[in-house]
Amino acid sequence: MLFNTITYAYFFATVFVLAWLLAPWRRARLGMLLVSSYIFYAGWTFVGWDRLLDAEGTAFWLEVVQSIKYVPLLFVATSIDFYLGVALDRIQHPRWRKLMLFGTVIVNVGILVFFKYWNWGADTFSWLLDVLLNVQIGDIHLRVELPIGISFFCFMSLSYVIDVYRRTIPACQSYLNYLTYISFFPHLVAGPIIRGRDLLPHLERDTHLTTKTGGEGMFLIASGLFKKVVIGDYIALNLVDRVFAEPTTYSSIEVMTAMYGYAVQVYCDFAGYSDIAIGSALLLGYRFKINFDAPFKSLNIVEFWRRWHVSLSTWLRDYVYIPLGGGKKGRPRKYLNMFLTMVICGVWHGAAWTYFVFGCIQGLALCVTHWSQEVRGVKPGQGEKEAQLPVKVLCIAANFTFVALTFTMFRAASLDKAWDMYERLLTFTTYTPNLHPYVLLVILGALMLQWAPRKLYDGAREWFIRSPAPMQAAVLFCVALALREAASADAVPFVYFQF
Repeated sequence: MLFNTITYAYFFATVFVLAWLLAPWRRARLGMLLVSSYIFYAGWTFVGWDRLLDAEGTAFWLEVVQSIKYVPLLFVATSIDFYLGVALDRIQHPRWRKLMLFGTVIVNVGILVFFKYWNWGADTFSWLLDVLLNVQIGDIHLRVELPIGISFFCFMSLSYVIDVYRRTIPACQSYLNYLTYISFFPHLVAGPIIRGRDLLPHLERDTHLTTKTGGEGMFLIASGLFKKVVIGDYIALNLVDRVFAEPTTYSSIEVMTAMYGYAVQVYCDFAGYSDIAIGSALLLGYRFKINFDAPFKSLNIVEFWRRWHVSLSTWLRDYVYIPLGGGKKGRPRKYLNMFLTMVICGVWHGAAWTYFVFGCIQGLALCVTHWSQEVRGVKPGQGEKEAQLPVKVLCIAANFTFVALTFTMFRAASLDKAWDMYERLLTFTTYTPNLHPYVLLVILGALMLQWAPRKLYDGAREWFIRSPAPMQAAVLFCVALALREAASADAVPFVYFQF
């Protein structure tokens, strides 16, 4: 059920038709969307019709359980938070409300920690026993498979209950609405992280599809697929994957280009997914907020994290950084809170030491940038924005290079592989037989599109929306041809599915 497959196209076309046929009956429509979302989620572990139909008796039911094994987890976790939210809204006693809030934190963080970090924690524990006490316990047999999308739906559910506890939103009183809000398939497996206050009110109202929203939705899906398949996958298959697999066989220039290429790839991959998710939701009558805002035109790392994965950055700000005290308890505490928030951001992305180091580096970079701005007496990024054009260009290039260097830690399979990449850079070798001109052109073209004025993108989108249907069809046909020519034999999964 990858967004970049024909299977999803058939699935979405069916849901689209049913959704608008049921538009006069809101609850029936939401029920259909809920069932469709659970089918979409079950599709990630579906064993296949051949295995299912060939099985008999007990084997058949085992195959059924295998096909839907994580749907009950999604349903139960969502149900618990719904009833906790209702109770929090009704109870006034502060102590009981805090206990219930603690309960939802235990449920969501507990689920996330168990499924996401058990294997890493068990392996680390075994390694420490061996290193510190010379005790070898062998392989730990209990291995846990990571349910897809768990990081996203746990964060969504957790933020909703916290908002109800803070009384910034009322508790949702409709079980159906809440189940649909959490499991809505466009955002379910890789975000964006949608807040309850942004989607739940829309589920309470009737929806309408206009020519403008329909055109915007199709434009977003087409542009998202183009970013993912034509740019992201092409760079990955023709440069990035090869260099990161065996960095010692490439020159310094080729390794550095692969680092730049990976930064562009992961942006196109995840921003492309977000565009498809936002466009799909829009075609069904629901609008999500923007999740990426041209992050590679940022002048410093503070601005970068305000533009990159906006739904996660703002979630961490509101539910981690501010509860830790934010910047209201003195400068040292502010820097500590900032650092801890980014460490959590790094570890949230995956159970590996590379993500921990990535979070530490980003946290230190944010602290240094804020300190530099405070010493100069300006707001973060303001000094650079008022600088001359050559200084701005230098800041953008330096920030992008820093992002590319640190994202290497994000991409590397291990700390050793990451060190191989950095070590290879220091050889200062300059041969480039593995750099194809087309790959360089795609990387540079992707960056130029992002560095171009925002009004060009907005103008292209508005032109498409205002164009007559035959013109829109012609544009979409051209995009489809480009996707067909650029696509690999097998659909490449989105990077953020692993998180």
